[in-house]
Amino acid sequence: MTEASERGVPDGGAALSGARKLLVIGIGAGDPEDLTLRAVRAIGEADVFFLLDKGEAKESMIRLRREMLAAYAKPGHRVAEGVDPDRDRRPADYPEAVAAWRARRAEITGDLIRGHLAEGETGAFLVWGDPSLYDSTLGVLADLDVPVEVTVVAGISSVSSLAARHGIGLNRVGGAVAVTTGRRLSEGWPDGVDDVVVMLDARQAFAGVPAEGVEIYWGAYLGTPDELLVAGPLAEVAGEISRVRAAARARHGWIMDTYLLRRTTTPPPR
Repeated sequence: MTEASERGVPDGGAALSGARKLLVIGIGAGDPEDLTLRAVRAIGEADVFFLLDKGEAKESMIRLRREMLAAYAKPGHRVAEGVDPDRDRRPADYPEAVAAWRARRAEITGDLIRGHLAEGETGAFLVWGDPSLYDSTLGVLADLDVPVEVTVVAGISSVSSLAARHGIGLNRVGGAVAVTTGRRLSEGWPDGVDDVVVMLDARQAFAGVPAEGVEIYWGAYLGTPDELLVAGPLAEVAGEISRVRAAARARHGWIMDTYLLRRTTTPPPR
């Protein structure tokens, strides 16, 4: 597979003659107004949009994509839908389970492309947040057995939206920021940083973090009418976040949340 840059094929690459073209478009965390001008232009260039349905619980996510298409896609565009394969969220072997899920996803995606996108046409995937940050789309496309030229359009990530909604900077003067997952946080605070952004946390790993001297800035459904925000000392608001999160998940059937943990005091040496 050849990845084409926004302005053409990068040095060392070559366009695939007659190949199908794919746009991977970052559409932000959920607010339609967070679409970049480049994303709007890219949506208007595509002939076919590929959607993988995650089930009724996430119908609102599909609906928002359709609203974007109604506003910005060109007349006569087509939508091809597939069913996103299920994945074991608590497998005994996590890397193996993810690899199997990605392989199945690549198979489904390849079938959709072969069945709905002719050579010379442009297809598109609308990706929440930014395609480069904890999203599987680029990895899945790399595993396709269909020749495609891929162009990536950056989007506003949930991490940027979280900081904006709370009115904070992610880093402090001269400091580093780690971006990790709830699974990794449950193994311990990352070394060498005092500011940690956590994504994909189905297990509420913040509840297991030593709370003394730590603040949390939490957000869910960022940029949507259902947005939820909580911030404060972790020891004081961890319980509130758990309650708010559980109620929201029960109401919607799903939840997407992100948070920043910030040490305000240096922990004593071990």
